[in-house]
Amino acid sequence: MPRRQGHALLIALVAGTAALAALVAFAGSLLFTGPRTKGVAAPVPQGAVRAPAAPAHSTGLWLATWAAAPVRGEPAPQQGADPGVRTIRNVVHTSIGGDAARLTFSNLFGTHPLLIDRVTVNGRPVTFRGAPSVTVAPGRQTVGDPVVVPVAADADLVVTLRTPTARGPVTVHPHSHQTSFTEDPLGTHRTTDWRYLTAVDVRGRAATGTLVAFGDSLTAGSGSTTDENSRWPDVLADRLHGRYAVVNQGIAGNRLLRDGTGPRGLDRFERDVLGVAGAKTVVLALGINDIQASPQQADPARITQALRTLTRRAHTRGLRVIGATLMPYEGHRNWTPARDAVRARVNEAIRAGGIFDQVLDFDRTARDPARPERLRPAYDSGDHLHLNDAGYQGLGSLVDLSALLRARPSSDAL
Repeated sequence: MPRRQGHALLIALVAGTAALAALVAFAGSLLFTGPRTKGVAAPVPQGAVRAPAAPAHSTGLWLATWAAAPVRGEPAPQQGADPGVRTIRNVVHTSIGGDAARLTFSNLFGTHPLLIDRVTVNGRPVTFRGAPSVTVAPGRQTVGDPVVVPVAADADLVVTLRTPTARGPVTVHPHSHQTSFTEDPLGTHRTTDWRYLTAVDVRGRAATGTLVAFGDSLTAGSGSTTDENSRWPDVLADRLHGRYAVVNQGIAGNRLLRDGTGPRGLDRFERDVLGVAGAKTVVLALGINDIQASPQQADPARITQALRTLTRRAHTRGLRVIGATLMPYEGHRNWTPARDAVRARVNEAIRAGGIFDQVLDFDRTARDPARPERLRPAYDSGDHLHLNDAGYQGLGSLVDLSALLRARPSSDAL
């Protein structure tokens, strides 16, 4: 289904058929020959690229079509007769298609073992080493068995799971700009948080690699329209038409050098970039929150050194690194001339070369030609820091598609 058509229909179908979906998931799980006991999957190391998992005679590449970085833990729900029982329907949007899918679930911020069961992807049951359930240890993640299910590019995908005994904290990615659903004894509820699900990989032949957009709120899409999939990585995926995967690992409020909203960029890079299936290219768009958020980083050299460190780490895994300049934000409550001078010096170092393989000049694209310290009025979401849909359209148009499409196929071949 096209990106911007039929989303209201999807919401109605998901919310209106909750009971039927649960019944289908349960009935489907009975078809498996494995015992109906807790299947404890061996945890996948936090930074490891997920290995191929499909019949040896199959062909194609496993690439991430969607991902969301785990950000924080939230308390488990306390209402209802059985507060641990909750069904979660994560609605995600694909960048490429394929003939099979595999899912990654995270208990990164949990302090108790997490039991997940009755898992489906677009209605098809998901197993874990043949079992219909899995227990994920605190601080770990797990990958489900491959599921033969058609996955379309540029389409919404529904991943449903039940947590029958969850005690929390719940690992979430908040502020997704996408409507998902939870169901508990009190009813069905809309949410813009993704819970537990952190990646969807697909097996296909059309795409040759994955681009990981690694950034903050300006990558996550703050200021964009909910359910329109208008973040700049979405715009880039639209331009690629399923020929190269694009996943968004932006976290609103994230920083390079200091933990805060999510783990700092230096620490989460291994998991959220190098651990992405088929990653061949990364766009680094971090640093503005180190400058503008309290406590502020006043030394531009520390920011540029951190960016160089990430580039070196990406190069050791064979990734091409594209870096973005930092956009203006005069008019925002945290702006000062001194902080803007730090931003300007970081941008000077980026443009001078020696940090990245290629530069995307987000600053030049988004700034007002008449007042370069401010965003273009047509791109400003209203807070003078984040962009609107038109602004993200401008950023997503900057990536050189020919350079991406010349990249070698992923080593995650079957």
